[in-house]
Amino acid sequence: MLKIPVKEGENIERAIKKFKKKFERTGTLKELRERQKYTKPSVRKRQTKIKAVYKNSLQVNSI
Repeated sequence: MLKIPVKEGENIERAIKKFKKKFERTGTLKELRERQKYTKPSVRKRQTKIKAVYKNSLQVNSI
């Protein structure tokens, strides 16, 4: 449960912005999207390897 303390006289838009930022950091929405469909562990592992190779190639090319 997210709690955003709102001070007396604080702008409501600022409080909404704080809430959105905090909600994004928790990763709740990302988790919900991942749970919509089942991915096999082997597929998940393959995707992480592909992502790691891509990131590594970006790092090597920038040098």
